Amino acid sequence: MPIDPLLVRARGLWEDLASVPVSFAPDGGVRVVVSPESGLCPAGWVGVVMLGGSAIVTAPSEDAAAIVRGALAGLAAEAVADAGAVREVLSVARVLGPAALAYVSADAFRRVEPGVLMVEQLPGEHPDLRGLEKQAGEEDTGEAGLEEITSPAFVVREGGQVVAAAGYRVWPSRTAQISVLTAPAWRGRGLARAAGSATVAHALAADLLPQWRARVPASRRVALALGFRELGAQLSIKLA
Repeated sequence: MPIDPLLVRARGLWEDLASVPVSFAPDGGVRVVVSPESGLCPAGWVGVVMLGGSAIVTAPSEDAAAIVRGALAGLAAEAVADAGAVREVLSVARVLGPAALAYVSADAFRRVEPGVLMVEQLPGEHPDLRGLEKQAGEEDTGEAGLEEITSPAFVVREGGQVVAAAGYRVWPSRTAQISVLTAPAWRGRGLARAAGSATVAHALAADLLPQWRARVPASRRVALALGFRELGAQLSIKLA
């Protein structure tokens, strides 16, 4: 079977973020390693990333790794990123995710052509973005992570106000982590897709790998409309 270059790049990113030598098993399965500095999860947590039917898991200590190895031994790789399945075999205090991990190549990207919606480019730290975050509320703003972008922001205005915006933060392995946010009153009108399209085009022009990480179904639908493919999921676990 031909190797999927998009999957290879995505796996390379998360292997890098693991901060210790580890790789996704080519024939599936789960590999658990000790990595106190893992970038797969918050400090002190267990991080799980499943891509293409194979998973890597980082644990903060040898003791935690032993517990996790034993608990996950009976689960398929796809199940280790399922919060419900993990709760059945591990004593869990808190879970973040799962978040779907989606990626797009230049040839699969479905760009939104310029039309009725005008997309404007702003500096990533522009104060108008903070106004959008205030409209969206703390939970949605935190989910989007717009304040973390290192790229320009691509925005849609209505009545002079920014009502949708997108951008990306450059991650290791030449990856662009996409952030998209739309004001609640303006959702369902294609604004996120337009702003996201301009952001993805900018990332691809810089030879970056666009990554769309999302839990919310609406956000995942926007990514799929732009040509992204969901290759796996990420889950963070705080052991009880």
